[in-house]
Amino acid sequence: MIRLLVAAPASGCGKTTVACALLRALKKRGLDPCAFKCGPDYIDPMFHRAILGVESHNLDLFLSGEAYAKSLFARACRGHGAAVVEGAMGFYDGLGGTTDRASAWHVADTLDIPVLLVLPARGAGLTLAAAVRGLREFRANSHIAGVVLNECPPMLCKSLAPALEEETGVPVLGCLPRLDAAKLESRHLGLLTAREIDDLDERLAALADAFEANVDMERLLENFDGAPPEPESEAAPLAKRCRIAVARDEAFCFAYEETLETFERLGAALSFFSPLHDAALPEGIGGLYLPGGYPELYARQLAENEPMRRAVAAAVRGALPTVAECGGFLYLGAALCDEAGTAYPMAGVLPGSAADAGKLVRFGYAVLTAEADSLLFRAGEAFPVHEFHHWDSSENGGAFSLTKPLSGRTWRGGYVSDTLYAAFPHLYFAGNPALAERFAAAAAQYGAEHGIM
Repeated sequence: MIRLLVAAPASGCGKTTVACALLRALKKRGLDPCAFKCGPDYIDPMFHRAILGVESHNLDLFLSGEAYAKSLFARACRGHGAAVVEGAMGFYDGLGGTTDRASAWHVADTLDIPVLLVLPARGAGLTLAAAVRGLREFRANSHIAGVVLNECPPMLCKSLAPALEEETGVPVLGCLPRLDAAKLESRHLGLLTAREIDDLDERLAALADAFEANVDMERLLENFDGAPPEPESEAAPLAKRCRIAVARDEAFCFAYEETLETFERLGAALSFFSPLHDAALPEGIGGLYLPGGYPELYARQLAENEPMRRAVAAAVRGALPTVAECGGFLYLGAALCDEAGTAYPMAGVLPGSAADAGKLVRFGYAVLTAEADSLLFRAGEAFPVHEFHHWDSSENGGAFSLTKPLSGRTWRGGYVSDTLYAAFPHLYFAGNPALAERFAAAAAQYGAEHGIM
């Protein structure tokens, strides 16, 4: 099985570009690759899905821990001929940027898979060898097994590769030239989502063609071939006992595939709906999941869909078990400002108006501690979470204490009840199955009390 992790010295070096080009090239060769992303990232996996037509999974060693990551990797690799893991940030940049915990290297070391290093070749020559040697020698086992030079003219790669290999002992497998026409644009939380790029397929095809033309694919396949991971035995999924409505459209697109799979294994049937386009919630539901996304970009359209706003408000006020994370939390508020600063009414279940804060707010990992029993939590319990958002609310709530794991910085946030979790922090249900079980159990109880499912 071909398995590797795509890493780089820093963000912005082209990991996603190379990962997508490689995935498409592997698919063309009939290897049926599967894909993964290190860390709490919703956007890059969308590009993996656009290429493969199958789900991409996140491997996060802060939100879930090593045992779960190994199990997930082995389970998702089953039946595939290749697995590509896309790293995050710099290769060793983990928790707080000052440790290697939960870094791309930590993932490679946990899974014991080789690393393909993406190295920008802009304005450098032999100095690149120093960068490779430094990265390779920083830890006793770096797992670095090959290098691809990004945004590098083929002639320059041809002249550089022998010198870099001689100095480092690491194979230089080729390059990916600069392709402005295939560039993947960004916005405030990262790349544009895959569905927002009209000519995505053409761009990805151009990247894959350039990759195959300038990378020694046979040498790459030989260097990164190894035994597939052995999946552990799994408990059989529970019989269907509830139905959970899951918001999924242009505005609400930040849901981990592992979370949805966990809900299903716990006996939940999922009904997807669109707060943008549908007039009513799905019928026969016992729970409601409003994940994050970009509701601020669609504030006017969400406001104009008044029947859905009323339906969601009535469901939450009627004690339908509800989880609303980040963008879902904003949707439950009184008002939401768009990028121009115009405020639009939302569901109005919670107080507060949200607007652009002009920067990332409370960005990164945190530990959430509950102070009272509620739908998902019991008093005193602590769970890992993450936040990343530019919009902030005038009323963030105070149900939880949140703490940065290294700096110790604390703040409060969130609204809860016996039937509600609404807050900015994103939860990782797959790595914390007690939360998923409580949500599914509450949905099943609601269904039983109302004669559904």
